[in-house]
Amino acid sequence: MSSPAILPINDTTSSTPMTTPAFRSFLSRLTTSARHTFSQARPWYELIDRTAFSRPENLTDAISRIRKNASYFRVNYLTLISAVLALFLISHIFSLLVLLSLLASWCFLYFFRPSDQPVLLFGRTFSDREMLGILSLLTVIVVFLTSVGSLLISAVLSGLLVVSAHGAFRVPEDLFLDEQEGPNSGLLSFLGGAASSAAVAAASNNVSGRV
Repeated sequence: MSSPAILPINDTTSSTPMTTPAFRSFLSRLTTSARHTFSQARPWYELIDRTAFSRPENLTDAISRIRKNASYFRVNYLTLISAVLALFLISHIFSLLVLLSLLASWCFLYFFRPSDQPVLLFGRTFSDREMLGILSLLTVIVVFLTSVGSLLISAVLSGLLVVSAHGAFRVPEDLFLDEQEGPNSGLLSFLGGAASSAAVAAASNNVSGRV
């Protein structure tokens, strides 16, 4: 009776995604951008100042208030939406674990895996294209064919409802938006910049094996 197959181990390619330059660069950029972005958040006492709340005169007035408050409190609003999303996920541990597992799979098996380190699963070696297809299919199944997707949509819509209600009833006359702050500044630019940095760093380290 033949002995079971043993997966080959190569010491020269044993580095994990956590120690790759791409991952370290991503974490550094993420931390720096997060600190810079949250330093631009407005004081929270302005957000909950009870003397600044009043009922909008009509729908047009409510929409105008929402736009002005969204420009002024954009980082605070995105923080609130993120908090609502976190509360939804914490209250549904299974969905949280599924999303964390999916994210870890993308990080360890594709984005931050050294290009010269093959993926060995169940005794078979998978190429980058095969892993991309498998992970993409798995993501579609998790997000669109399970309760995880509906949970995320419900959380985001609930967060948007909260900030929209605040924006409609918060009188923006006492708020002064800095002219130098464009519509792309704030947390959205931080996320985009961090993602771009990660993509560039990952590409620079894995371009030889994934072209």
